[in-house]
Amino acid sequence: MAEILLGSGLSGRLYNGIAPFMRRLPGGLLHTNIIGSGIFAAVAGGSAPTAAAMSTVALPALSARGYQKRIIAGSLAAGGTLGILIPPSITMIIYATFTETSIAKLFAAGLVPGILLAGCYSLFIAARSLLNPSLVPRDTTQLRLSDYLKAALDVVPFMILISFVLGSIYSGIATPTEAGAVGVVGAVVIAAAYRRLSLSILRKAISRTLVMSGNVLFIVFISMIFAYATALSGVGEDLVSWVSNADMSPFAFLMILLVTFAILGCFMEGLGMIAIIVPVIFPVLMAMNIDPVWFGVFVVILVELGQLTPPLGIILFVVASSDPTVKVEDVVMGVLPFFLIILAFLILLIWFPDIALWLPTTTFGG
Repeated sequence: MAEILLGSGLSGRLYNGIAPFMRRLPGGLLHTNIIGSGIFAAVAGGSAPTAAAMSTVALPALSARGYQKRIIAGSLAAGGTLGILIPPSITMIIYATFTETSIAKLFAAGLVPGILLAGCYSLFIAARSLLNPSLVPRDTTQLRLSDYLKAALDVVPFMILISFVLGSIYSGIATPTEAGAVGVVGAVVIAAAYRRLSLSILRKAISRTLVMSGNVLFIVFISMIFAYATALSGVGEDLVSWVSNADMSPFAFLMILLVTFAILGCFMEGLGMIAIIVPVIFPVLMAMNIDPVWFGVFVVILVELGQLTPPLGIILFVVASSDPTVKVEDVVMGVLPFFLIILAFLILLIWFPDIALWLPTTTFGG
């Protein structure tokens, strides 16, 4: 789905459709980076496609308008992380595979935190722009009502596609796999309707999807072997005993995990971190009565941190590779405030777990 939309250039149409509504806000088109990423995340399923789709459009466009490159790159990298939090999410599906947690509940649990985190990003952008107006050039372009209507029409197909995919999952009409298939058909129809579809685009989309799926399945296969070996070795039970003897609180345990994921993010990819850590610590979570759906959201946000951690944070390189004039160092410096926002949001999620649990509880029951 994401590969078709990205390959056909429809991500640019989405971006241009949102831009007119953001240009007069404090922070201007930087908000388009966040909102565009949030919407594209709902069809992408991953952070790298989301960051790539928005960066290829936004970096050259905003640089040409005079926006500071570091804040452009930082907002794009931060927006890209929403790709694994806002459903549908490949990372959540992998987590659900290891923990036997409901995928539909995980998707519902990620929606509100994803929207709130995007809102936090936008609030920071607005505040920083008000404090330092030189970061964002003033837009004096006069637009007519017809311009806004035309822009809105560019966004409507994406919203319909998202409604079909997520609506079919939450209503129980389709499984996540079936909903994904519906989304692919919808993406093909949209691309064809805009005359942006060709055999070459389809061939490339299928090829990239096969490579990505193969990588994910290989990680799952190896991780299943690792999880089985871990279970046989009794490491999980030993860890439960150690935590119990140490009289460690759930908060302290979660803080240890936060630091662990932040450090491992310097060297490992997100799915690998989940595959190695989650099977080992899951018995401890159950012993501490930590809700597995809530923890799924928590661990996905931890992976977001890892994706922004140098030197190997994947999103940093995806954004930097979108424009030869942007260095990885620029992305790192630009994303640092957003990194701190994610840390603060994690603490907020610990103290107010209903941020993640309210929607799945309301939708599916306790």
